[in-house]
Amino acid sequence: MDAYTAVLLYGGWMLLLTLAYAAPRVPQGMFGKKSFDSWERDQPNPDPAFMQRIKHAHLNTTESFPVFAAVVVIAGLMGQLDTVNSLAPWVLYARLAQSILHITGVGFFNITFRATAFVAQVVLIGIMIFGLVT
Repeated sequence: MDAYTAVLLYGGWMLLLTLAYAAPRVPQGMFGKKSFDSWERDQPNPDPAFMQRIKHAHLNTTESFPVFAAVVVIAGLMGQLDTVNSLAPWVLYARLAQSILHITGVGFFNITFRATAFVAQVVLIGIMIFGLVT
């Protein structure tokens, strides 16, 4: 997998997470069970904890995506895609791990390894940036 594919799949993962927490709301709105504007408009979140974790996992994906995508695109524009090709897939794998751990629970194991996966992403992106500027 090259860096561009890793960015594309990361974006696809963000979209999948969005659909996972938003799609169940559509039938509720269509059949009048809830108003379409009833979710989290200055109200407590009515979703089950599992759905809230999916939403938070999605929101977490938006934290590092702009930087990750920018580094890969800039590497391509600089003609240095080879500098990031080997690390970019690992950023994606760490993000997938972080999201899955976030969705599956909030115990010590999940929280510890979720944080580890996040730190791995930051370090990998930092290494890519360092490789591009040196």
